[in-house]
Amino acid sequence: MKHISRRYFLKSTVLAGAAAALPARSWSQVAGANDDIRVAVVGFRGQGGGHIGTLSKMKGVRLVAVCDADRGVLGAGVKQLEGQGLKVEGYQDVRKLLENKGIDAVSTATPNHWHSLVTVWACQAGKDVYVEKPVSHNVWEGRKAVEAARKYKRIVQAGTQCRSSTGLQEAFKWLWEGNLGKIELVRGLCYKSRGSIGKVDGPQPVPATIDYDLWCGPAPMGPLMRKNLHYDWHWVWATGSGDLGNQGIHQMDIARWILREDHLSARVMSVGGRLGYEDDGETPNTQFVWHDFLVAPLIFEVRGLKTEAYRGAKVGVVADCEGGYMVIPSYTSATAYGKDGKEIRKWNGGGEHHANWIDAVRSRKHTDLNADILEGHLSSALCHTGNISYRLGTQQRPDEIKEQIKGEKGALETFERMAAHLLANGVDLVKTQGTIGPVLTMDPNTERFTGNDKANALLSREYRKPFVVPENV
Repeated sequence: MKHISRRYFLKSTVLAGAAAALPARSWSQVAGANDDIRVAVVGFRGQGGGHIGTLSKMKGVRLVAVCDADRGVLGAGVKQLEGQGLKVEGYQDVRKLLENKGIDAVSTATPNHWHSLVTVWACQAGKDVYVEKPVSHNVWEGRKAVEAARKYKRIVQAGTQCRSSTGLQEAFKWLWEGNLGKIELVRGLCYKSRGSIGKVDGPQPVPATIDYDLWCGPAPMGPLMRKNLHYDWHWVWATGSGDLGNQGIHQMDIARWILREDHLSARVMSVGGRLGYEDDGETPNTQFVWHDFLVAPLIFEVRGLKTEAYRGAKVGVVADCEGGYMVIPSYTSATAYGKDGKEIRKWNGGGEHHANWIDAVRSRKHTDLNADILEGHLSSALCHTGNISYRLGTQQRPDEIKEQIKGEKGALETFERMAAHLLANGVDLVKTQGTIGPVLTMDPNTERFTGNDKANALLSREYRKPFVVPENV
């Protein structure tokens, strides 16, 4: 078995300790007795570990199975849980897990490129789903996850847990009542320092404990061209979507929530680059995305180099209004300010996102969900369309970029702050040019771009058989 790091051992021990608090059960009893909802967790090396910790302590829920493509992680997890009196079945292949009729629901935290396929397959197998953010690797497959949930009448919750925050629910209700006047612009922030992932000079060995075919799944099964298979997949287009889709999806979702927009933006444009170092990452570490919505523009900023906070927030949202502004600096809190910058009111309060999912599983009403799969799809898709503009972009001088964006509200000011931030980190955009993508026009009803075949081609991907998201779910 693969050596288990101290960090993973400590995480596993915490999860096992949580499981130890549960009373011993007779595992020979009929599946589903006592109205327990029998759940499985798919992918638990990282965020899925938190799913195990939460679900294993929840009344009326029974954790019955876990799944991971890494048999080292899988074996250690099963052993730890069983050692504490919680017997679970272990699966390396999610397809085998989904054949188990003794599982009612699946909570998944695989890498992003697996999210929609696990969701679709689970719905087809008659299981409810909690799927981590972003719910998709591309726009098309996110919509397929929505279609599968509706067709099979499954309860599918997106892992954007901010939606369950009582503090944010109350703050936005207050905002929508007009207490700060008309919303003029909403800005999402992902100011999160990310160092270089290194640069290799050839294919790297895949850890021996991993079934690489299963790990790659829908993505191309090419050689590993980075030092670390795990986590750094976020910065490669085949499996990730950069920090826009990694961390930023939470704040993108909050920003769209504030705007109460229930469709994709009519126009989108992005500017940025992977700047400050050269490594094997492909996604931008510095970026802003401009979305044109009817209510107000939505601007999203990613900064992976050292930076100061914006109005007191680094990973958060700022809503500018006629009569002041609101800052959302965390997943659970918000503060309203007047035009003079003086504090008006504060809100704070968390929520139980998995519990909300389980409640809806019992009620069988997807409208009881705080973050239904449709909400997750739309917010994830806003990240993807922004990245599509970037990927179709060209490197240009700062003056050329300014000329093109000067007519879009908030875009010029955002770019000028970005340029100053980069200069403070030793990156001169005159010498090292940034990339500006085209302004893409979308039909929100069809979720396709108008008059741009290259952009439409990036709305989906070539799937690797048999790991194919079906056209007809």
